[in-house]
Amino acid sequence: MDFLEALSRPPLVLGVDPRPGLHGSEPLVHLRRYTLELCERLAPRLAAVKFQLAFFEALGPEGMALLVELVSGARVMGLPVIFDGKRGDIGSTAEAYAEAYLRRFPGSALTVNPYLGLDALKPFFQAAAESGGAVFVLAKTSNPGSGFLQDLSVEGRPLYLYLAEALAQEGEAYREGPWSRVGMVVGATYPEAVARVREKAPHAPLLLPGLGAQGGKPLKGEGLLFSASRALFYPGGRPDLEAAERAAEGFLKALVE
Repeated sequence: MDFLEALSRPPLVLGVDPRPGLHGSEPLVHLRRYTLELCERLAPRLAAVKFQLAFFEALGPEGMALLVELVSGARVMGLPVIFDGKRGDIGSTAEAYAEAYLRRFPGSALTVNPYLGLDALKPFFQAAAESGGAVFVLAKTSNPGSGFLQDLSVEGRPLYLYLAEALAQEGEAYREGPWSRVGMVVGATYPEAVARVREKAPHAPLLLPGLGAQGGKPLKGEGLLFSASRALFYPGGRPDLEAAERAAEGFLKALVE
């Protein structure tokens, strides 16, 4: 499996942010069953499944074991996987993160934080190239306070756009066909930012969180992956397979028509 194949699938990403309190008296048992069944039902409608690492880490060793089991299940179904960990560090630590989530799971993607500079990102880029994976670098995030740093003016343009230009140039070394393995995270809550990043980085896959609960709007264009978590994993605020299928259909209708 090569992660770039996700870009030829329907553009919807299922965000898995598990809340054990919604899963009854045996939460991990029910959570496992619910997630695998949901992935199976939605598989033809999905580009990928995004696992938010924090929610699994919060469950301790059992949560991490569950994460590996769910990731393995998604991959068996032919679904590309995104590890949403926003990792970022220097030297051997970056190498270790890259080993853990890219080389250990070939064909998967990882979200990373660029705050330490481009040199700290190169181990992730190299691991993605070697493993058939991808890296999504935080550029313009979906949260309301993202502009505190990301909108600061740098050489006459917002910091996120300065970063996008640098990543686009860096990503050319990791391009295979029309797409680079160096992608970016740009919130669907900021459609103008999406358009500006796409203009500067035409070959970068863009992961667009915020669809649904955060109010992100469907946009048109190639190489866009729209992530919905609460609105798709817990439609109506609870586990509901049928409602999730309806939500997926509604999102896709808005995205592709």
